[in-house]
Amino acid sequence: MNKNYFLLVALLISSLSFGQVLEENFDYGMTNGDLTAASGGAWAQHSGTSDPVQYVATPSLTMTGYPSSGIGGHVSVSGTSQDVNRSFSGISSGTVYGSALVNLSAVGSGNYFMHFNIAGGFTTRIGARDDGSGGVQFGVGTSSSTLTYGTTSYALNTTYLLVFSYEVSSGVSNLHVLSAVTATEPAMPEATNTGTTGRTISAIAIRQSNNIPTFLIDGIRVAESWTEIMNNSSIPSVSIVTPGDGATFDPGTSSVDVSFTVQNLDLMVAGNQVNITVNSDPTDTDVSSPYAVPTMNGGMYSVTVELLENNIVIDTKMVSFSVASITQVSSITELRNGNLGDYYELDAEAIISYIVTENTRNQKYIQDSGAGILIDDTAGTLSTTLAAGDGIFGLQGQLSQFSGVLQFVPISNLPGASSSGNSITPLFVTANELATNGEAYESRLIRVLNVEFSDMGNFADNTNYTVTTAGGSDTTVCRASFGDEDLIGTAIPAVPVDIIGLGGEFNGSYQVLPRFSSDIDTTLSTEEFGTTEFNMYPNPATGNIVTIASASNNTKDVQVYSILGKQVINTTITNTLNIADLQSGVYVVKITDNGKSATKKLVIK
Repeated sequence: MNKNYFLLVALLISSLSFGQVLEENFDYGMTNGDLTAASGGAWAQHSGTSDPVQYVATPSLTMTGYPSSGIGGHVSVSGTSQDVNRSFSGISSGTVYGSALVNLSAVGSGNYFMHFNIAGGFTTRIGARDDGSGGVQFGVGTSSSTLTYGTTSYALNTTYLLVFSYEVSSGVSNLHVLSAVTATEPAMPEATNTGTTGRTISAIAIRQSNNIPTFLIDGIRVAESWTEIMNNSSIPSVSIVTPGDGATFDPGTSSVDVSFTVQNLDLMVAGNQVNITVNSDPTDTDVSSPYAVPTMNGGMYSVTVELLENNIVIDTKMVSFSVASITQVSSITELRNGNLGDYYELDAEAIISYIVTENTRNQKYIQDSGAGILIDDTAGTLSTTLAAGDGIFGLQGQLSQFSGVLQFVPISNLPGASSSGNSITPLFVTANELATNGEAYESRLIRVLNVEFSDMGNFADNTNYTVTTAGGSDTTVCRASFGDEDLIGTAIPAVPVDIIGLGGEFNGSYQVLPRFSSDIDTTLSTEEFGTTEFNMYPNPATGNIVTIASASNNTKDVQVYSILGKQVINTTITNTLNIADLQSGVYVVKITDNGKSATKKLVIK
């Protein structure tokens, strides 16, 4: 009886004193790449899609005496988009400590790059800025992105141990910058800031944005005391390494490995073991890591990992994850109406209008008769050789967005092109229509009619140019985006032009993205759009005949196009055009007389 009593007391004391919540040494094997993929979902992206946070297999960062020194690899951060986090069981009382080995190689004017996650926001934001003399100052913020910086200058290309904390009851966040491990918390922090009290800390995050330092990070720890940050516990425990809690896996995932580590307990001793229970399935006893959980689309899984010493459960951890379902859609229009983050299969053929070759994102623009979308394939999932004009069928992926542009991220390869040699007729669009209704033309091949550039010189890469309807005031944006094509460096025309290109967007501002020098069509008349050189009436038309008069009264070549770019009339007239076969709607009429051309809009009621 006494023996059992003392065992119970020992277990109770152990449970109260153990304060280490998370240890992250970035020990995910020898394959470099996107941290979210390398970690098997332990790290999850919560913002941004480009510039993935990079896992580097070797070397690790080191500091003598720090328990998470010299293990595994590290993470490299140098972009401006993707933010990632690793979650843990929420802490809602006491003080939460975090730590990391950080080595900065460049720093801007100041921004935060690491923080704790709370429900609906962040706290204890850790940042750095240039001190004005080539050194670094570190700072801490709370609920606001405004940081309080310390006055000490630190060196670039040097590994420091950052230890930061959030006291739940007071809302105070402190930051210490250490060049060596210290067993006790220094009385004076490098910087301090006070924010909202009562927050529950549930994850630690790495952030990218403008003015974020270029840095390496390793040896991340989260604990409930300074002692647990600086020391490895001697208490037996089990930790789930992967997957991250709440992770969602792509449709088609048939198995997920649950990997775990055991600290301070010899599993070779009889009665010491790990048991795993998945959902309500029978418990699988004496298992080893990794433990494979069979999965299916749409499945949700709750995994309980128990550590037993002498056949008594002494520690329990849980993780939940799911496998996404996939929805079939029959058109890109239906796909564009889907939910961001959900998975879809395009059960119809789409045509590739352009393949971007200047970056490593393996981007492809595709469209069907009703809409277009941009494929963003950083992982190179579509490894089959494809070309512009190819049709593709059965594309599977996840719907995402970047700067307002809808993107489709593939999750499986294709067997090849479903057809080839397809041609796409650009949609006719006025400058006003693109500026005010650009969402309808996003990622589709369009032809912006009869506009003039306000700039002179040559086209430069990644540059916006304002274009205005010739003889009018409607404006939109032409952006040179494809730096390896022959448009770059050619002269900006001084005459009215049609611009062929892809419909683009940047945070609600719609654009046309020409691909080649030939996409700038300078064959239009130097006469202004709407000039009396050609007069077309009645417009809007209500009958079967439209009169097209000119000063010369010569015969004229006339082509009429639907708003979708399909030619519906191609004829030669003197001054009357028969429109009896055309339905009500908006049409574009191209008139050529004695080498001069003009394009006019015709409305039929």
